[in-house]
Amino acid sequence: MQVTTMAEWAARGETPEILFWVGCSGSYDQRAQKITRAFATILDKAGVRYAILGKEEACTGDPARRAGNEFLFQMMAYQNIQTLNNYGVKKIVTACPHCFNILGNEYPELGGRYEVIHHTTFLQQLIDEGKIRIKESGPFKGKRITYHDSCYLGRGNDIYEAPRKVLEALDAELVEMKRCRSKGLCCGAGGAQMFKEEEKGTTRINFERSHEAVGTGAGVIAAACPFCNTMLTDGVKQEEKEETVKVMDIAELIASSIA
Repeated sequence: MQVTTMAEWAARGETPEILFWVGCSGSYDQRAQKITRAFATILDKAGVRYAILGKEEACTGDPARRAGNEFLFQMMAYQNIQTLNNYGVKKIVTACPHCFNILGNEYPELGGRYEVIHHTTFLQQLIDEGKIRIKESGPFKGKRITYHDSCYLGRGNDIYEAPRKVLEALDAELVEMKRCRSKGLCCGAGGAQMFKEEEKGTTRINFERSHEAVGTGAGVIAAACPFCNTMLTDGVKQEEKEETVKVMDIAELIASSIA
């Protein structure tokens, strides 16, 4: 895909509408790269003028701060803030709730003040504005979909409606798990747990959550976070349901349903 970088926009003396913050997962994880491609495809089709930082983008420092390494977090954050401010970035969209939360809520105290939007909110705006249209009889029409609330999106930032409204545009049957919205259960990856061995217990959190999701009878588990996607995919494999239940990001669902 040909995606223009901020450096290339700056060289032309132009500025894009938004900066698409890809994040570590969306850059390096093979599964999450598909989410990145799907979202970039949507932005292209909607005619959004956007850029990425490319090689100038570094990790936000979220895992370092959650794991307790404040020094490393601040070092990474200051580096990113310098890059963003040099380009005069005002508006950032990201498909990762962890990046969304830290850029929007924790960077301001270090001098990084931006309008940060999660990709589900941005997708809802594009649909509302008519910039993207969903096929009348898309691949998910009438299918059962359950949505998993990411902790940093839901309880952390009170974003519950946007992802659901986007899913409703697919004309699918949205079925909720018992633990949803403000009572949603974590996928087990937050707080840097993604990168460490779990403590002893009777089960893994992602097995518990995936069991609930599979129990709804949905053929698609919709996620809005690359970490959640990984954890739920592992949980679905544990349930031996990978043939009948797919874990997909909301951007992937929309990308395959655009008219």
